[in-house]
Amino acid sequence: MRAHLEPKLISGTANLPLAEAVCRRMSMHRGRQVGLVKARVERFNDGEIFVEVFENVRGEDMFIIQSTSNPANDNLMELLIIADALRRSSAQRITAIVPYFGYARQDRRTKARTPITAKLVANMLVEAGIERILTMDLHAAQIQGFFDIPVDNLYASPVFALDVMHQFKGRMDKVTVVSPDVGGVARARDLAQRIGAGLAIVDKRRSKPGEIAEMTVIGDIEGQTCLIVDDICDTAGTLCKAADLLIEKGAGEVHSYITHGVLSGPAIKRIADSKMSSLVITDSIAPTEEVKASSHIRIVPTAPIFAQAIMNIWNGTSVSSLFDQETLVPIYEGMYSGI
Repeated sequence: MRAHLEPKLISGTANLPLAEAVCRRMSMHRGRQVGLVKARVERFNDGEIFVEVFENVRGEDMFIIQSTSNPANDNLMELLIIADALRRSSAQRITAIVPYFGYARQDRRTKARTPITAKLVANMLVEAGIERILTMDLHAAQIQGFFDIPVDNLYASPVFALDVMHQFKGRMDKVTVVSPDVGGVARARDLAQRIGAGLAIVDKRRSKPGEIAEMTVIGDIEGQTCLIVDDICDTAGTLCKAADLLIEKGAGEVHSYITHGVLSGPAIKRIADSKMSSLVITDSIAPTEEVKASSHIRIVPTAPIFAQAIMNIWNGTSVSSLFDQETLVPIYEGMYSGI
């Protein structure tokens, strides 16, 4: 078996800018050019997806970069078809880099006669020939157990911690991390511990699905700079209501740190009209022009951490080392110097 001089990366169409940024980071660190494998992804008139790989991948260690974001079904099918093309081309190992794992919110049966779609997606990915998954901030950690292959779940909180300590330097004693619901307390507590901040919770009660009857704040936020932390922001309804409530209860200002900016429907307008000072998201989902143009939204890059994770997987070294923000300081060199 021949030696593998370089990992090989290929990308679907979901987030090409992120894939290209990962290649640039890997090229910089390795001192040699790392580019995307040349391929084409086309759609027939009826919407069928066709993939052709133009380079030899026999015996190669392949990494597919593809978020299963909107349009979720098309992007998921692209990922499955690319994996099948690589498997049939005799790639030695196929790793799927899925920065945003779509269908993760369907991780359990919420009522009778409903599916567990996250498990179905896991089955399809394995059957397509994928042997390892690398993702970020799964909506539910138990989804890792849906796979019979290794799943590496990176966390955005170490990167967010670096950003918070840089943006709020000199006033960290006034920062309080807020979970927008009881289910997200573990995520908020993790960031609060990393930055040495207090913790508060927004407790919401629903009169019926989709409608919030009452919201209350648990914790002291008077005069504090509140940072709402969550994994997904979809229509931003709950997020903006939580921000407005925190201001009403005496918070000095409110910022939000959200890993995956789905930002569908009226989300951008709601964020602009809310009392929230800023929304920070990652580029796990390719931002639209409207998102990039918004003065209220700032994007933190994930290419440095994904590039390092890919190299660690390829080298057979630890991925969990990237859970520590001290490890990330040199990876994000220049962005957060002097923290």
